[in-house]
Amino acid sequence: MVKSIIYTLAAVALCIGFFIFSEWYVEKQFSEFSQALDSLYMKIEDKDANREDATAVRTMWNDRKAKLQIFLPHNDISYVDYWLSEACGLLYSDNFELALGKIEVLKEVVKNMPSAYGLRLENIF
Repeated sequence: MVKSIIYTLAAVALCIGFFIFSEWYVEKQFSEFSQALDSLYMKIEDKDANREDATAVRTMWNDRKAKLQIFLPHNDISYVDYWLSEACGLLYSDNFELALGKIEVLKEVVKNMPSAYGLRLENIF
């Protein structure tokens, strides 16, 4: 009986630890990616962005998404892929005005995604 209670409490503690770690990790990854998007956004506004800037942001995202797929649904990861691909394609063709709109949407998606999977009361019920 005492062993069962100890094992149950240990399992609950491990689950809580994992949830806290995953929330911290996801928030950190999206925060760093958001900073890269902000830099790209400012370069697009100034019409200084080029193919290398877009490729750098895309490479950064590809490095992060492989690890984030452990914690987030694949559909949400592909949603970010979609908007990033559209923005990069527009940058490759020097269409700064439309690329700015795509990056704006992507910034909003990236800002809201971590909180959608965080350990919050509204996400549990």
